[in-house]
Amino acid sequence: MKPKIWAKSPKGYVLMIMVAFLGIASYVSHESKGLENALIAVVAAVVADIVCCLFEKRKRIFPDGAVITGVIVSLILSVTSPWYIVASTSVLSILSKHLLAYRKKPVFNPAAIGLLLSVPIFHAQQSWWGAFGDFNALFLLIILVGGYWVAHRIQKFPLVFSYLGAYLIAMFVISVGIVPIGSETLHSGDIFDALRPPFINATLFFALFMLTDPPTSPAKTRDQIIFGMLAAIAGAVVYRLFGGLIYLYIGLLVGNLYQLLRGMIRPQHRAAIRVSE
Repeated sequence: MKPKIWAKSPKGYVLMIMVAFLGIASYVSHESKGLENALIAVVAAVVADIVCCLFEKRKRIFPDGAVITGVIVSLILSVTSPWYIVASTSVLSILSKHLLAYRKKPVFNPAAIGLLLSVPIFHAQQSWWGAFGDFNALFLLIILVGGYWVAHRIQKFPLVFSYLGAYLIAMFVISVGIVPIGSETLHSGDIFDALRPPFINATLFFALFMLTDPPTSPAKTRDQIIFGMLAAIAGAVVYRLFGGLIYLYIGLLVGNLYQLLRGMIRPQHRAAIRVSE
């Protein structure tokens, strides 16, 4: 693909936004470690992707998706993370892309799988510094502007709005006790904390740039709405029970499973219709 054409593609838009976020966060925080981690994450992801493609004997190898995955990983992991955790998380993300696939497409969002696994395996610290959680609330506007640009380009507004709407409703329903889930323990999540930085920053970044990943999210409006609602409700329940920020990944994986089952059932349904005719 020619550079000019690729730059105007969905992946091109996402990468440009992610690099811009990386630069802004590094400049405002005066922290160069984030840039170093980004380089490590991207190199590890690209190398892992190329090796996997060669092993699978693919004719075309263009690891642009691996670059995006690496940058996202670096924006979410704490800047104090050791280099080997950054590299390992990127490699886990890429391995999930190749090993957990259906019809040559990844079943789960690669970055979400890698970041989720990095918590129990490496005890990785995830600050979501690239979502500007430690900065002034005005930086939320940068996330919204960049997210609008991407969501508009890839036509995923139904997914974003259904997720955020269901997320807020689910959090409210749980917080007022209409559906009593969890208890006030050391590990349960405080509902109101979820609506304050850095949690709200992470939620918006997640909804606009990870949930909408074209290969692992639906294209049709109806499916986008269902996908978003499932991810939001599952995530809200996990947050209430355990707190932390892994609830975002688990919610997304639930949506990915819906997408997988939908893709497996529909061809069988069409085949059954043809036979009956």
